[in-house]
Amino acid sequence: MPTLKATDLYLTYGDGYIFDGLSIEIDSDAPPVGLIGPSGVGKTTLIGSLTGAVKPPRGTVTFDGRPVQRLRLKSKAEFTARVRGVSQYSMTVYDPRLTADKQLKQAMKIARKGGRSHATPIADMLAAVGLDTSHAARPMITLSGGERQRVALATALATRPEILLLDEPLTALDPHGRSALAQHLGGIIASLGIGVLLASHDLDLVRRLCPTVHAMAEGKIVASGSLEEVLANPEIESLKELAEAAPLAVQRFR
Repeated sequence: MPTLKATDLYLTYGDGYIFDGLSIEIDSDAPPVGLIGPSGVGKTTLIGSLTGAVKPPRGTVTFDGRPVQRLRLKSKAEFTARVRGVSQYSMTVYDPRLTADKQLKQAMKIARKGGRSHATPIADMLAAVGLDTSHAARPMITLSGGERQRVALATALATRPEILLLDEPLTALDPHGRSALAQHLGGIIASLGIGVLLASHDLDLVRRLCPTVHAMAEGKIVASGSLEEVLANPEIESLKELAEAAPLAVQRFR
C-alpha cells in the first residue's frame, strides 16, 4: 500500500515557524484524512511540500519510501501521475484558450507518461464530477467558479491517482452542489481506493468525508482523532476560534 509521508518538516517565515517538526502520512486505500486549522497556519504549504512543489530546508517527504525531491525522469513522471492535487486556486485561468477538454487531455498525457494510461472517455470524466459533455469544448474562462472546481477534480482523477491532496476543493460550489458532489466524491474515492488528505475550513465537508482529522497549529499537528474528539475541548486558542467560527457545524458533535 503506497504511503505519502512527511517526517520532521521545519520551515520558518519571519520570526515564526510554518513547520516545527511536523509529521504526517497518507495511505492509499485508506479512509480520507482531514486537515483543519486557522487561515495562514500552513495547510496549503504542507500540501505543496507533499507534492514536491515546496522544499522545506529540514525534514523529508517520501512516497513509497523514496524521497520526493530526489525523483527524476521516469520516477518523477510516475509520482506526478500517482499523487495528484486540487488547489484552492483551481478557479484561476491563465490561458483564455484553455478548454475543459484540453485540460483533461493534458492530464491523460501525464497519465500515459506515468504508466497509468486508460481508455476512460472525457464524457465519463466530466460525468463523474456532475458535468455534461457540453462543458468539454467551452473555454475554462467562461465556466463558473464551481464548474472550474469540478473540472479540476476531474483533471486530478484522470490519472487514476493513488493519493489525492485536496486544498479547499469545493469552496465555489453552492451548499446543495457541495453536498451532492461531496457524497459522490466519497463514493469515487472509496471505489478506487484513493488515499486522500482534505485541507478545509468547511468543517461539515471534513466531517462528511473524513473519519480521521488532524488539527494543525503552531507548526505542528496538535490533535488527531474524529472531528468530534478534536473540537470537543481544544486547548489551542486558534482551534477554539475555529470551532467558535462554525457554531452550526460544531453543534452537530455535541
